[in-house]
Amino acid sequence: PAPNSSSVAFSDVEKAPQELRSYINDLAQLGVLTSQTKSGDNALFEPNKTITRRTYARWLVEANNRIYRDRPARQIRLAVETGQSAFRDVTAKDADFPVIQGLAEAGLIPSPLSGNSGANLFRPDAPLTREDLILWKIPVDTRQPLPTATIESVKQTWGFQDANRIDPTALRAVYADFQNGDQANIRRAFGFTTIFQPKRSVTRAEAAAVLWYFGFQGDGISAQQALKGETKPQ
Repeated sequence: PAPNSSSVAFSDVEKAPQELRSYINDLAQLGVLTSQTKSGDNALFEPNKTITRRTYARWLVEANNRIYRDRPARQIRLAVETGQSAFRDVTAKDADFPVIQGLAEAGLIPSPLSGNSGANLFRPDAPLTREDLILWKIPVDTRQPLPTATIESVKQTWGFQDANRIDPTALRAVYADFQNGDQANIRRAFGFTTIFQPKRSVTRAEAAAVLWYFGFQGDGISAQQALKGETKPQ
């Protein structure tokens, strides 16, 4: 099929790590990625710039819904401006309220709606951390509750020397990600590594790598397959 009508051709993709460029190009062609900066007539992706929590939430919903465009049961519903906001700092007036509230109402991100009473602020413009990158994505991949995990189980699977620095809830998502083999988000975004650096900020290119594929243990689909019109999991 033809590229999505909202697809963007970025002029600075070559600034991204070589391993991540194809992920950016596929998602851009699918119409998922956005640009807020231009150089002349060229849209800039700024691949090495830190991504905000707001932007990642938007891309997460957009990527999932476009990749599963022919499978409504797998799409994340946008919230409507009724009821109470899940987060005190994301009101119905916020442009990204439908996305962020939708993720909260689906139970895909920690919020008071999912029993996380301490998570009443979303901090939309704060940098996204590596542990939240994985914590938000894994429930969309597995479509089942996070498994139990310990620092030791993450050390034994991933070999992360800094497993004790990962938030306990995120630890469960990191452990689940390992079960996805070569399609693990961490492997796709960061390659081989023995430290996770959970509090480190995520780049826009790394976020694109994570969002290029949705699925778990063989039941999934990539942005590349979606572009070719293959909407059934491979």
